[in-house]
Amino acid sequence: MKSLKLISSALAMLFSILTFGQEITITGTVTDQTDGSVLPAVSVTIKGTKTTTLTDFNGNYSIQAQKGKILVCSYISYQTKEVKIGNSKVINISLQSNSSSLQEIVVMGYGNNHKGKLYSAKAVAYEKKNLNKVALNQHTRTTAMVMPAKAKAESITESLQIYGNTNPININPPLPNTPNQEDYETFVENQFETPKNAPLSTFSIDVDNASYTNIRRFINNGQAVPKDAVRIEEMMNFFKYNYPQPKENHPFSINTEYSDCPWNSKHKLLKIGLQGKNIPTESLPASNLVFLIDVSGSMSDPNKLPLLKQSMKILVNELRKEDKVSMVVYAGAAGMVLPPTSGDQKQTIIDALDNLNAGGSTAGGAGIELAYKTAIANFIKGGNNRVILATDGDFNVGTSSNKDMETLIEEKRKSGVFLTCLGYGMGNYKDSKMEILANKGNGNYAYIDNIQEANRFLGKEFKGSMFAIAKDVKIQIEFNPKHVQAYRLIGYENRKLRPEDFKNDAIDAGELGSGHTVTALYEIIPTGIDSDYSVADLKYTNTTINKESYSNELATIKFRYKKPDGDKSIEMIQTIANHSAQLATTSNDFKFSSAVAWFGLKLRDSKLVTDKESKSILKLAQQGLSNDKEGYRTEFVRLVEAVQ
Repeated sequence: MKSLKLISSALAMLFSILTFGQEITITGTVTDQTDGSVLPAVSVTIKGTKTTTLTDFNGNYSIQAQKGKILVCSYISYQTKEVKIGNSKVINISLQSNSSSLQEIVVMGYGNNHKGKLYSAKAVAYEKKNLNKVALNQHTRTTAMVMPAKAKAESITESLQIYGNTNPININPPLPNTPNQEDYETFVENQFETPKNAPLSTFSIDVDNASYTNIRRFINNGQAVPKDAVRIEEMMNFFKYNYPQPKENHPFSINTEYSDCPWNSKHKLLKIGLQGKNIPTESLPASNLVFLIDVSGSMSDPNKLPLLKQSMKILVNELRKEDKVSMVVYAGAAGMVLPPTSGDQKQTIIDALDNLNAGGSTAGGAGIELAYKTAIANFIKGGNNRVILATDGDFNVGTSSNKDMETLIEEKRKSGVFLTCLGYGMGNYKDSKMEILANKGNGNYAYIDNIQEANRFLGKEFKGSMFAIAKDVKIQIEFNPKHVQAYRLIGYENRKLRPEDFKNDAIDAGELGSGHTVTALYEIIPTGIDSDYSVADLKYTNTTINKESYSNELATIKFRYKKPDGDKSIEMIQTIANHSAQLATTSNDFKFSSAVAWFGLKLRDSKLVTDKESKSILKLAQQGLSNDKEGYRTEFVRLVEAVQ
C-alpha cells in the first residue's frame, strides 16, 4: 500500500513537471497605457533566454514559452514591463511612457572616455499621433526618446568605429528656428503650354512621398515650409486612391476623370490614376536586401539613428525565411556588420541593429559601393534585389558630391538592384541628395519623421515600398488642340522628360510597386476661354487639325513600362473623351487629390493660382474624406487648418 502511494505521488509529480515545462504559444497585443494606441516593433522576450519577437504593425505578437516564465516587454521611450505567464494563452500588455510630463530627467551615458559620468538633459518631445483613431482624437501626446545606456566599444576597421562613441551624445538638440542648414533642390513650377506649339507632354511616374511627410514635420513644429521642399506630386501620392485592379495582363490599370478646376472656375482639371496589381504576400519573390546605414556623427540625434533602428525592426518583422538581409554601415569608412542572414533569424538581425552607434565623418561613396557589391554577390534571379539606404543625406561622394553621386548611382542601377532611400532628421537634412539618389537609380524615397510613418511605409505598405511590379514607367499625353487651348502638368517638375525619351529604353523612369497608386493632374484651359494664362500661338510652327477628325477626343495617353527584370519596354494606349463632369459629381478621390494639389500650390505660393484661401481648400478636402480607415486624410485636413 505504501509503495502504491509512493508510485502515485511520483507519477503526479512527473505529470506536474511535464505540464509545467511544456511550451505553449502566447499571443497578445501591446498598447500605450495612456491612449490605448497599438505599438509596433515592441520587443517581447522570455526573461533569461534568447527567445524574442517583435510586435507587428497592429501591435500583435506571438511567442513560444513555458508556464511560469516571465515576459519582458521593452520599447524605446517606454518603461520596460515584466509579466508572468499563467494559465492564459492570451496576454495583452500596456506600456507606460517614460515621459508623461516633460520634466528634466537624468540619463546615464557611457562613452569610451566618459564611463560613469552623469548627464542631465530634458527629454526630447516627439509628437505621437494615434493614426488608427485620428478621426476621433485630435489631441497629440508627447513622448521622450533617450539614447541606449551603454555602447559597445568594438570596431570593424582601424578607421571606422561602428559601436564606440568617444563623445557624450546630446539628447536634447535645439529645434532650429529656420531650416537654414537643410538643402532642397530649386525648381520652377510648370507653366502653361499650347498643344499647337508643344503637342506632347512626357514625364516619369513618381511614387515617392517624402515631400509630404517632410512638410508635415515643418507644420507640426510650427515652422515655415521652404518652397522648394514642396513637391506636389509627392504630396498627392502619399495618399492611396480607390482605383480598380488591372483586369488584363498589364501590371496596372489606367483611370481618368475630367472636371472643373477648383482654384480657377474657367479652367478644367484632368486626373490620371494608375493602380498597380496587388500581389499576395505568399506569391512575392524572395528578397535579397542590403541595409546601408549611415552611422556618422551627424546621425547621433534621437530622431535619426535611434528612430532608424526602431524603423528597420518594423521591416525585419515582415521578412520570411526565404528572404535574406545583409547590413553595411559607413562613416569615415565602410564595413559589413551583418553577412547575408535568413529573414527568420530576426534576433540576429535586431542584435546587429542594436549594436550600432553614431560617430565619425561621412563618406557615402564607399558605403554605396560596398552595399551594391554585396547585393550583386547575393543576387537572386527573378527575386527582389534591393539596397535600403537610411541616412540624413549629409554625406559626400567624390570631390563634386552631387554630380559624382549622380554618376555613381546611374552606373549602379544597371546591375538590376533597386534602391530605397529612407531620410531621417531635421536641421541639417539634405533632401536634395536623397532625391537625386531616388530619381537617378531605380529608386523610391520616403522621409521618416516618426515611428508611425515608419510603421506605414515599412509595415503596412511593405509590399508597395519594397516589391516592384514594373520599372521605367513613363507617361506621354497628346492633347487635342480642338478642345485644349493650353495645359500644364501640376508638379512632376523634376520628372519631366523630352518627347524623344518616351521610346528610348535607355532613359530611366520611376518604378511601380505592388498595390501602389500613382496620380497626376493636368490643369487645362479649354478652347474659346479668355484666360489670363493663355499662350500665344507661334507664327511659323502653327498646326491645323481637321475639325471632323477626333472630334470627341480630349487627348490620347500612352504608357511605357518594363518588367522588373526586363530591358525592353511595353506600350499601352488609351484615349480620353472630351466629357467634363460637374465637380460636385466627381469621385471623392478627385476632390481630395485636387485639394492636396491646391494646398501644395498654396505652400509654394504659386503665381498661377489666385485663390489660395484655406477655407476653400478645407471644404474640398472634407468632401473627399471617404475611404479613410487609417486617418491620413483627416490628418491632412488638420494640417490645412494649422497653416490657416
